[in-house]
Amino acid sequence: MGHIDLDGMQGVSQILIVDDDLEIRRLLGRYLTEQGYRVHLASDQRTMKDALIANEVSLIVLDVMLPDGSGLDICRDLRREGSEVPVILLTALKEDVDRIIGLEIGADDYLGKPFNPRELLARIRAVLRRKTAQDIKIAKTVEHRFGKFRLRPGTRHVCTDAELPLELTSAEYELLFALVRRPGRLLTRDQLLDLTNRGSEDVYDRSIDVLMSRLRKKLGDNDDMQLIKTVRNHGYTFSARVETIGEES
Repeated sequence: MGHIDLDGMQGVSQILIVDDDLEIRRLLGRYLTEQGYRVHLASDQRTMKDALIANEVSLIVLDVMLPDGSGLDICRDLRREGSEVPVILLTALKEDVDRIIGLEIGADDYLGKPFNPRELLARIRAVLRRKTAQDIKIAKTVEHRFGKFRLRPGTRHVCTDAELPLELTSAEYELLFALVRRPGRLLTRDQLLDLTNRGSEDVYDRSIDVLMSRLRKKLGDNDDMQLIKTVRNHGYTFSARVETIGEES
């Protein structure tokens, strides 16, 4: 999977373009990068999943016709798994019924091919504005506090008490969120795979160990401050006291 990154940029919206047409991927990759976005490119469903695990994607531009699956089915599956990442569907089919189906299964917008990149840019900006407004509303009411950290589900944001951001990949965030929601509870590797929506992938349970090691390093876990405890031959426990501010829907 190719990707275009704007090095050194923080807080930049990350756009995932999923289309099997190489020219469209290249065109949108260049154009959206020039507009200040960080762009990741995927040609099929498999590379799309890899990108979602490795990056904190803000929005997906998803072609309806992919070589290994339907964009409609992919969007439906994302919503069933609990993903709230906005999706804009692209299709060469312009019938109203396809547009209606796309929106009913959880897509945030819909654009027929061929299209002007400037129109797609306008739609991306509009969807991100709506999502940001929703996230801010949720973030004002819900916050999980543990150790010196704060986790805000509405914005998927983790920071210190001093508001210094903790840079986590999507997979690292999902793992931390699963632990924070279940403090003191023993979670097996299989349970963590399911809770982080990785149970349906072709991965082995020890991949959780690798992910956990990366998360611990970013949290500064050590003998003096151990937020996550390993229960040998069983799994992991989040040992920190968690205080939840506000009410979750």
